[in-house]
Amino acid sequence: MPTAKRWTLRAIPLLLAALPAAGTAAGLPALVIPADLMGAPVAAPKPKPKPAAPSATEPVRRTSAPQNRGAARTPQAAPVMSRPAAPRAAETADPSPVLGVTTIDADRIVGQQDVELVAEGGAVLRRDGAVLTADRITYREALDEVDAEGNVELRRGEDRLSGPKVRMRMDEQTGELQTPSYEIHRISRKGGIERPVTGSGQASVIRFEGENQYRLEDATWSTCQPQDPDWYIKAGELDLDYDREVGVARDSTVVFKDTPIFYMPWVEFPLVAQRKSGFLPPTFGTSNKSGVELTVPYYWNIAPNYDATLVPRYISRRGLQLGGQYRYLTDDMQGTMSAEWLNGDSVTGQSNRAAGSIRHQQTFGYGFSGSLDLNGVSDKEYFEDLSSRLAVAAQTSLLRQAVLSYSSGDWWSASAMVQSFQTLSGDEPYRRLPRLALGGDRSVWGGGEFNLNTEYVRFAHPDAGKPEGDRITLNPTIQWPLGTSAYTLTPKFGVHYTRYDLSTPLTVGKESVTRAVPTFSLDSSVVFERDATWGGRDMIQTMEPRLYYAYVPYRDQSDIPNFDSGLFDFNFAQIFSENIFSGGDRIANANQLTAAVTSRFIDAETGAERLRMAVGQRFYFEDQRVALNTTSDAGERTNRRSDFLAALGGRIGEITTLDTAWQYNPEDSQTERFSADLRFQPGFAKVVNLGYRYTRDVLRDIDISAQWPISGRWYGVARYNRSLRDHRVTEALGGLEYNADCWVFRVVLHRFATNAEDVTQAIFLQLELNGLASVGSSPLDLLRRTVGGYGTINQPMADPVFGRE
Repeated sequence: MPTAKRWTLRAIPLLLAALPAAGTAAGLPALVIPADLMGAPVAAPKPKPKPAAPSATEPVRRTSAPQNRGAARTPQAAPVMSRPAAPRAAETADPSPVLGVTTIDADRIVGQQDVELVAEGGAVLRRDGAVLTADRITYREALDEVDAEGNVELRRGEDRLSGPKVRMRMDEQTGELQTPSYEIHRISRKGGIERPVTGSGQASVIRFEGENQYRLEDATWSTCQPQDPDWYIKAGELDLDYDREVGVARDSTVVFKDTPIFYMPWVEFPLVAQRKSGFLPPTFGTSNKSGVELTVPYYWNIAPNYDATLVPRYISRRGLQLGGQYRYLTDDMQGTMSAEWLNGDSVTGQSNRAAGSIRHQQTFGYGFSGSLDLNGVSDKEYFEDLSSRLAVAAQTSLLRQAVLSYSSGDWWSASAMVQSFQTLSGDEPYRRLPRLALGGDRSVWGGGEFNLNTEYVRFAHPDAGKPEGDRITLNPTIQWPLGTSAYTLTPKFGVHYTRYDLSTPLTVGKESVTRAVPTFSLDSSVVFERDATWGGRDMIQTMEPRLYYAYVPYRDQSDIPNFDSGLFDFNFAQIFSENIFSGGDRIANANQLTAAVTSRFIDAETGAERLRMAVGQRFYFEDQRVALNTTSDAGERTNRRSDFLAALGGRIGEITTLDTAWQYNPEDSQTERFSADLRFQPGFAKVVNLGYRYTRDVLRDIDISAQWPISGRWYGVARYNRSLRDHRVTEALGGLEYNADCWVFRVVLHRFATNAEDVTQAIFLQLELNGLASVGSSPLDLLRRTVGGYGTINQPMADPVFGRE
């Protein structure tokens, strides 16, 4: 799917219940950089064309014979309907429209030009694409005034207003239509997607108050089909402003299935995806940890590129939580500030529980940029107790980081960073106070590529028993890519130099440690192709053998503390690298060769990859002597070959995809890891996922999820994730969705294990009134995360605000 260049956020504002249809993924309306901040001129509004002068010489033709319809044409002002569009039906179209000209057709036309014309019998008045039809039309040219009676219908493009009687001034676009029915069509352009939005209803009277301005009394409004809508707003007074794309209802009630569901004394709502300040729809839900929850957010549309959301949240078991979010976007910076606070928790007895987040990015100019990412909570159990999202509840650390970067625009760049973490479980990592880095890439003689990475880091730790110190790293490398599109050969040379100055020495009297390690690698590959057929389609099959040799001599590292190194995951990307350790404190000795073969089936017509198969293994010519977390270099590996890797993935059928990976230990003749994912997806909102995960002595899980039509407009959605090793359900979800075109109902039950002893259960109930509001607690984010390939059966109207699903 397309990637938006600008960040889209969470919910579209309205006052208690008014929200337009969203065209993209779930989120608040996108902030927009005003044109003056971008240096672009703001387009001035086009002047309204002046009425053409009446023609004194144009004759009036009239006839009383039904078979010979009469016509009168006279130049006048613009019509009451202002949106340009082609006439809806051929019989109402002006065959030769001229701007500013009024044309009247009827079975009989009587009267005097420049004074009054009366048209009867299928009377039609046309003006600049607007068409007025009625049994009788009276037109007073001097006043540019129209009276119409009997089966009155006013059209412009797809817009339609009808009633028994209308009087209006054509030049001023004012007047009134009695007991009308109306349909007003517009296009919502949100997130780069166009979507039609139709507002329709009835009223005792509709008053035209200028171009695109309507005032209705005793009126209804809905985005459902005009005939017998399932829901509508019923208002004593309703203003529709299609210039600002905003509606205002006074003394109004939202009616669903002939049942009033809430009353609003005053509400301002967007007509076509327009952001507006006001209350968002309330959300409610229930869980075993929080009880009944009710959230009533208020959205403040400060400016096109600034907004804020205030989020009071009542939690029946714990108390009242206050939260909020502020967002901004300019030509030079963007960011989000979020916070929430619970005064007193009735369950835990804590007086203050809070969470906060600041995320900021800024460009200073002249190559400088910066970012800030600060996150924190008042206690380690905060997310586990107060979040309904598994991804949030499972967090183990919160990042706190500030970065200043410089890019020369040429071949080198530099950065400065300070970094720490708030640890919620496990050991706290080292802090970087600060980290300074300088790097560059440059082409050299003979097509070579020179790369330089340098770094200075000051490591600190809150635990007094942990060693601290400074680390300086210089890592220049140079490589020469050789070959063609059929084969490649890339030798690479480098040196990894490191110096440590320790404030807490590991050995008595030794505060400085240096290490210099040369590295060498040689990467080679060949690509063979042949024509093939698979599934009745012409294919190109490739065979791509690859050999990668790496040599790194052994260096004693027993006196070097481990500030930030860890063991890389063993996979296809890692077996083609020089070092098995991440970070800069451990560099493993290596004298090894990786051999792998990849084969692909590529559609000869489209060039799309349909299937991919790969196998690979690493062969060692000496033992590994560098350990990760010991003070002496005890041997870590003595075998001569690594685990065997295999992978198979791709589209194995028109509607079926498969993705598998296998890691096999030849020394123990056992599988270390295995995963398989099968997806069957014959159409939109029809998907079944089957998954299996196995890691030796760690996990053995099955994962089944699906979304499928059940009957008529009903859809079912479910997920079941079970640990076969621990004999317990890790996560389970079940729900129903009902799509009634202009509204959607969802009910979802969710259960997930936050730890080995604790389980959170929640219920999500949501009613979406398309184009107006979403009432309840939205499960959309949860469904998209847990059910691969999930399709939203309608475009989401209102999505969660800060911290909520």
